[in-house]
Amino acid sequence: MQEKKIKIEVTDGASIPDSKDRGLFNAWWVSFIGAIGIIAYLVIAKPDPYRDILMFIPDGILVTFEVTVCSILGALVIGLFTGLGRISSNHVINLIASTYVEVVRGIPLLVQLFYIYYAMGRVFQVPDMLSAVIAMSVCYGAYMGEVFRAGIESIDAGQTEAARSLGFDKRQTMFLVILPQAWRTILPPVGNEFIALLKDSSLVSILAVADILRRGREFAAESFQYFETYTMIALVYLVITLILSKAVSRMEERLNHYDR
Repeated sequence: MQEKKIKIEVTDGASIPDSKDRGLFNAWWVSFIGAIGIIAYLVIAKPDPYRDILMFIPDGILVTFEVTVCSILGALVIGLFTGLGRISSNHVINLIASTYVEVVRGIPLLVQLFYIYYAMGRVFQVPDMLSAVIAMSVCYGAYMGEVFRAGIESIDAGQTEAARSLGFDKRQTMFLVILPQAWRTILPPVGNEFIALLKDSSLVSILAVADILRRGREFAAESFQYFETYTMIALVYLVITLILSKAVSRMEERLNHYDR
């Protein structure tokens, strides 16, 4: 009797809609259409203040994506070297990479933001935007390191043996044979981390970075309409994360197309 494999996945990112999971797939459509419908209704039925809020935050959306994209690129670079360090046969390199993962994952992102911007400010001044990108890159680099490690280890050892038999050295084997194949496994979790990072980017508002939340706080401080402002901010974040989760779902379907 064949045992049924159960996959348990816990993440702080948005749920990725899967057409095989009808409940989650339908819930995505209900959430997306509902969020768009509520925004449209509020803007039309009560343009003051909801339309004013929506017109006030577009530049904040651009800043949010700027922080997120720059941070994810930095996290990918850090994650690649961390993942390679985690599987390294050199005990010193392995210990350094493993310690980095354990330390960074054990400190909340908000504390890291404060530390780089305020605590490190006693030594040298780091601009708010750069502080945000550094902190989020370092934080998510630890998670990306585990993603790269798992992706590399998922490649059959025979691929390494075949490459070495063709005369490839360790570096060529890793970058020309193993990593190109591992990307297929790595890309979906990278997409999940991108969504989680975008949500966590709301924390950079404490550094006066003019992201979506910061712009919302500015509007609320001027108008004293906190309920209306944060309702619209929440809906905007929801729509963005739902769109990105759908994009990740489509990417996973395309990557898994030839496995069917």
